[in-house]
Amino acid sequence: MRQETAGSAAGAATPRERYRAQVRTEIKAHAWEQIATAGAPGLSLNAIAKRMGMSGPALYRYYAGRDELITELIRDGYRSLVDAFRAASGAFAASVASEAAASGAEARALAHAMRGWALADPQRYFLVFGTPVPGYHAPDDTTDLARETMAFVLDACAALPQAALPGSPGSPGSPEVPFAVHLGQYSAWAGDRPAPPAVLHRALSFWTRLHGALSLELAGQFTGMGFDPALFFEAELDALVAGG
Repeated sequence: MRQETAGSAAGAATPRERYRAQVRTEIKAHAWEQIATAGAPGLSLNAIAKRMGMSGPALYRYYAGRDELITELIRDGYRSLVDAFRAASGAFAASVASEAAASGAEARALAHAMRGWALADPQRYFLVFGTPVPGYHAPDDTTDLARETMAFVLDACAALPQAALPGSPGSPGSPEVPFAVHLGQYSAWAGDRPAPPAVLHRALSFWTRLHGALSLELAGQFTGMGFDPALFFEAELDALVAGG
């Protein structure tokens, strides 16, 4: 069962507040079970209330509606991915060396962390990165959480050797890539991470290609093809780090 993150003042919470947090955690656990069997569009607070032995109106005291519950699940998903990225980045920093930086070790660590996070809970992955739930509109703070994950990717891609960045100014035999120039005008998604267009392009390529491989693997699209998805993921990662 997923655990709801406790705040720094959790130790000072009243019994009523602790009980409320426990019930909200239980509601989310039942929500994930529903999503696993019927998908996010089939999420029903009334069905969850029935499973928990309470009335529908009683459950609405904990979540105002389906959208609020979905939002909390998405927030938890992003936070857990940020935690995975932070752990991977910290492990890299603890063993950093010039050879590691040159081989794109930090980017590789993040990619493996992302794959491990996705394989550990495919339904969580698809809720965060899959097809939008019909009729649901995520609040702005989920965009902020998405930017937090991208900050790790941007930092790792900025550390790649210059030659691995298509369109990098001054790279021998590497002309400017029009899309990289275009990205320089549309970089709000990078948040407070100022980066040259070539780095933005590499980060976006890293993000989209690895998500493409993961999404197809988790959806079972590789099942009848016979090859090892882990080796394919590694090959894509090798190409990305090398600038291909």
